[in-house]
Amino acid sequence: MSPSLLDFLRKVDTPTVCNAIEIARGKRGFEGYTRGTLLSSAPSGTPAIVGYACTAKLAGLHPPVQSPEAVRKLRMDYYRAMAEAPKPSIAVTEDEDFPHCVGAFWGEINTAVHKSFGMSGVLTNGVMRDLDQIPDTFPVIAGSIGPSHAFVHITEVGSEVELFGLKIRPGALLHADRHGAVVIPDDVIPTLAKAINELIRIENIVISAAHREDFDFDIFTEAWAAFEDARV
Repeated sequence: MSPSLLDFLRKVDTPTVCNAIEIARGKRGFEGYTRGTLLSSAPSGTPAIVGYACTAKLAGLHPPVQSPEAVRKLRMDYYRAMAEAPKPSIAVTEDEDFPHCVGAFWGEINTAVHKSFGMSGVLTNGVMRDLDQIPDTFPVIAGSIGPSHAFVHITEVGSEVELFGLKIRPGALLHADRHGAVVIPDDVIPTLAKAINELIRIENIVISAAHREDFDFDIFTEAWAAFEDARV
């Protein structure tokens, strides 16, 4: 992914990327996006997070069954993986307690640490907290908000994870914002920017018509016909 494509992708929202993938492939429908409602720590207008997935699994509902030494080693293996992940990178953590997650791994401390590792943000089905302390420039896209860290601990590092119906392998290219997340398929990367620009052109057929002062049903009918002829 070129620096220019990375910068471009940060300026568009995740629904735009989903639609552009269909344009790039020339057909409607694909499976690589989250289902359900996710929450974002970032205020409206914050750029999307774009990067390669650095994955892990965690749990917090019950205490770990491993020895304290094993828990500590796995935790440090996790932090090393996040620190050394190819950039741009996104921390992607699957809470194995879902949908009964209670342990907030993502709060003031971990967002500060991961941001300083050079990561771009977080995608998780788990819990976030300390909302006033999470940097606006390091969005956390999470499944819920809660007050306690409970027994949260790392259970796996570097394995495939599944969040809200989306399977994510380590190194997958992700685009995420307050709408959810999408895995960008390798085959569309070379033409994705062109597809996004084409999508914007097509959608503007209806949008520009709707903004006309004389907009009425007849103008809408004409614009919608042109829109349907142009879209996938």
